[in-house]
Amino acid sequence: MNILRFSDLCAQGKVQGQRVFIRADLNVPLNDAGEITEDTRVRASVPAIEMALKAGAAVMVTSHLGRPTEGEFKPADSLTPVAQRLSELLGREVPLVANWVDGVQVQPGQVVLLENCRVNVGEKKNKPELAQKMAQLCDIFVNDAFGTAHRAEGTTYGIAQFAPIACAGPLLSAEIDALNKALAAPARPLAAIVAGSKVSTKLTILKSLAYKVDQLIVGGGIANTFMLAAGLKIGKSLAEPDLVAEAKAVIDAMAARGANVPVPTDVVCAKAFAPDAVATVKQATEVEDDDMILDIGPETAAKLAEQLKQAGTIVWNGPVGVFEFDQFANGTKVIAQAIADSKAFSIAGGGDTLAAIAKYGIEDKVGYISTGGGAFLEVLEGKTLPAFEILAQRANG
Repeated sequence: MNILRFSDLCAQGKVQGQRVFIRADLNVPLNDAGEITEDTRVRASVPAIEMALKAGAAVMVTSHLGRPTEGEFKPADSLTPVAQRLSELLGREVPLVANWVDGVQVQPGQVVLLENCRVNVGEKKNKPELAQKMAQLCDIFVNDAFGTAHRAEGTTYGIAQFAPIACAGPLLSAEIDALNKALAAPARPLAAIVAGSKVSTKLTILKSLAYKVDQLIVGGGIANTFMLAAGLKIGKSLAEPDLVAEAKAVIDAMAARGANVPVPTDVVCAKAFAPDAVATVKQATEVEDDDMILDIGPETAAKLAEQLKQAGTIVWNGPVGVFEFDQFANGTKVIAQAIADSKAFSIAGGGDTLAAIAKYGIEDKVGYISTGGGAFLEVLEGKTLPAFEILAQRANG
């Protein structure tokens, strides 16, 4: 994918004295007191800002936070806690600017944070009037928000149409490079782990991957639906019986390419979904009517781990069991460790996946950890993301 990169513009000296507008993803979780509870996204935004400041730019940064109503600003929608955290990380005061669409005062060497962009009328529907106004604020637009790259909004798409220069920031560039490495030109075998509660939310991904990957590992409620497709009983486990035919189609598509979708041979069951539920390991053929399958069994986990160790590329989206409860965490732990031990290039994405990576402390053993949930999934589906599309268009004149 041919796109302009902000790092290249900086290296070429084209940023000195320019007004740079950075769309970051600073949509962090807050507690009831309005304090940030997890600041990964804020920390991930720092390199682009520091790059712009070092290059001598006048820097404006904005992001959405939560789901505000356009045209109705409330204190809970404010980026105030983000401005405070950014000030700490950058070691300088980062003023927060409200009502900024009609003009921003910022000098080269300064950085300001522009209040929640989703409060602006026309942002979500990408109204041209808003996009053109925002484009007039800058000489260079930098998209560094992969988490919103699947949305064609004012600050992710519209401004990129009209700004004099539109480019990708270091975080977005790294995402593009990692996704290309994993999906466009992967080292084989290419293994994908797609897990989660519902087949319906990931069916298009499974169908798309069935024609690309050499190994397709399913887990969670998705695996239960595949077990039904294989003629196994799953008791009262979470599944989507109406999608059994779709699961069979994925199995058939893989089989036609000489590949398979491994169905669990053993599982971990309980009689209830609870933190203190008693876990019982059973063969997949011995699940009782009142059982709930909450993890893959140790035999299945060991087989999958062995497969993953042979992979050249691994794409991971979703834990394979209810890893939040320790007695149902072994499957996810074994998979996580296999990915950590593998020589393959690995890319992982999705909130639950990131939580599992953090729980098992393998952050430095995963090739690339994606910052976007929905955007990551849409790339796996084979879609071209709007933010990528417009940056490529602008780069190609």
